[in-house]
Amino acid sequence: MEREVDLTGLYCPLPVIRAREEINRIAVGDVLRIVADDPAAEEDLKRWAVRSGHEVVGASKSGEVITVIVRRKK
Repeated sequence: MEREVDLTGLYCPLPVIRAREEINRIAVGDVLRIVADDPAAEEDLKRWAVRSGHEVVGASKSGEVITVIVRRKK
């Protein structure tokens, strides 16, 4: 199952804080698609996911909008 959270308009550290809250609402093995526009969000979210033991499935950028896809592992 996939859940999406739109964090556009939020800046560091809020995207990571909100992503952490949202990943705790999904089941292990499910995917969280995070959409943000903070220029630092891609690296911050990837770093948070790896440090938290989750899997970064993918990341992309379209204009100002960054999408990071994370699979909950624990």
